Amino acid sequence: MPVFLIAFIIIPILEMVVLIEVGGIIGSLPTVGLVLLTAVIGAAMLRQQGAATLLRANQRMASGELPAQEMAEGILLAVGGALLLTPGFITDAVGFACLIPFTRKWLTHYVVNRMVVTGQMSMGGGGSYTQGPRRDRYGNIIIEGEYERAGEPRHDDPQDPDRLNRP
Repeated sequence: MPVFLIAFIIIPILEMVVLIEVGGIIGSLPTVGLVLLTAVIGAAMLRQQGAATLLRANQRMASGELPAQEMAEGILLAVGGALLLTPGFITDAVGFACLIPFTRKWLTHYVVNRMVVTGQMSMGGGGSYTQGPRRDRYGNIIIEGEYERAGEPRHDDPQDPDRLNRP
């Protein structure tokens, strides 16, 4: 509820107050022009920064690396672009922070490190599901996975003549 309250009630009220104050200082037409100008500049920055991020992601994938940083930056670019298209100076400031490379890298680094340190993942379709690392009754972290011993024949190997004789 608090996120919903902030996103859909408090921020629009603050945006209206700021727009009214700025309109009172510089006039209504310049205020509307400034809002439209930030949207145009934001769209141009989004196009340029998005292309640069896509190019870096392609280069990392071509070298066999996972472009995690670029994926996180892409999400911030999308959020920044949406905020810049929303009329208002507060959302424009946050949107520009998501589009400027220095602040975007800092935000991405913060978000990625926070996700790695907490070890939590959030998934959802109709709801959300969050799970941290599992622990046993003594508090030790449980790491699940599959393994295969080197040198031992695989039980599912079709070339193994004894595969049908094993329990």
